[in-house]
Amino acid sequence: MALQCGIVGLPNVGKSTLFNALTNAKALAANYPFATKEPNVGIIIVPDERLDKLSEIVEPQNTQPTTVEIVDIAGLIKGASKGEGLGNQFLANIREVDAIVHVVRCFDDDNVVHVDGSVNPVRDKEIIDLELCLKDLETVEKRLDKTARAARMGSKDDIRALEVLTVVKAQLEKGRVVRELLADMEEDARNLVQRDLSLLTAKPVLYVCNVDEPAIEKGNAHTEAFKKSVAAENAEVIMICAGIEAQIAEMETLEERQEYLEMMGLSEPGVNRLIRSAYKLLNLITYFTAGVKEVRAWTVRRGAKGPEAAGVIHSDFEKGFIRAEVIKYNDFVTLGSEAKVKEAGKMAVEGKEYVVTDGDIMHFRFNVVI
Repeated sequence: MALQCGIVGLPNVGKSTLFNALTNAKALAANYPFATKEPNVGIIIVPDERLDKLSEIVEPQNTQPTTVEIVDIAGLIKGASKGEGLGNQFLANIREVDAIVHVVRCFDDDNVVHVDGSVNPVRDKEIIDLELCLKDLETVEKRLDKTARAARMGSKDDIRALEVLTVVKAQLEKGRVVRELLADMEEDARNLVQRDLSLLTAKPVLYVCNVDEPAIEKGNAHTEAFKKSVAAENAEVIMICAGIEAQIAEMETLEERQEYLEMMGLSEPGVNRLIRSAYKLLNLITYFTAGVKEVRAWTVRRGAKGPEAAGVIHSDFEKGFIRAEVIKYNDFVTLGSEAKVKEAGKMAVEGKEYVVTDGDIMHFRFNVVI
């Protein structure tokens, strides 16, 4: 499922350092703007304790986690909407991703140059928002002209589209992101904004405050100001020290990493929280298959039905779908095996309309379609 999160932010906020920690890749992380000139794409494992537990019970020959794609996108500066810096490239790359991980700098360090001369995460976010709003405004204005002409013919769909576009335009003219409007929009309006127009400021976003070591648990004045500034968006904000994450990523053994985490007073790497949050941001859930040959995590969109989930494994499974045998994760772990789940009458047989829930353990019955 080729869904991508794009890491964005101003130059030198820690994007590439964080990307390297996420992927163990070696994207250039240098102390000057535009160190990342091409979007680096990494495939990252989604940490899931449930997969580990299932493997512990089943003892399969192989365990396969699910993954998500992350893209490190070139830094943006003022004027990007008009092509300044790497603006055109930035905007083209961000348009291709499904969700945004927006990194803001929330630490003071005279040795790390800030492109605007001082640390102010609220201002930094506003710079990017404004550039994206300006680009979205171009898109909306072009569509408005065309829709206004069509609406004169009296089509209800065109009249409705004109109403929605007018509201969106007013929001963008105020320099406000379209995400703020989505929760109160009716479904047809959301579809127009998100699917038909593919507006940059309508994409779901996760904010990552890159802090220094002392602020990793409780934050600082920068993070508090930033949280207040994004309250209207109802977006998740997490704090990570990219420097710590980079050190963890460079350690070769799990023992070394665990010792370091304990020394830092952390229960797990911050990137684990980031990955899980990004996965959720993409509106994804996980179901499992569990057998002696393999225990595996599979990714589907929230709301997917049985045949669609089967199709993630193989298209023939979807085409020839008959039924799905479903075990709830908690039942499997509590009872300890598939056989005991069946004995207890806890395995359900579901048809084509079954909506998959996060953590389902599934086995599909199908006819091969020739």
